[in-house]
Amino acid sequence: MFLAGRPDVRLVDIAGELGVTERTAYEIVADLTAAGYLVKARDGRRNRYHVQHHLPIPDDLERQRTIGELLVVLMGTPIGPHR
Repeated sequence: MFLAGRPDVRLVDIAGELGVTERTAYEIVADLTAAGYLVKARDGRRNRYHVQHHLPIPDDLERQRTIGELLVVLMGTPIGPHR
């Protein structure tokens, strides 16, 4: 949710918001990027993060909910290109 609402956030801010170390925040972002749920793009000296709203959430029941649908439930409003 944090990255969906603030695509230009710094790792130190992610760490502070989540109450984890900056290294742990880096690992979370790296895991989400490796899984394809997050795209990281360089913008000058900073990174911008783009949540892949269309991707399904792994689900044993095969309901095929998307990341975007989950964010709407959690945040109450669509975030990103699918507003």
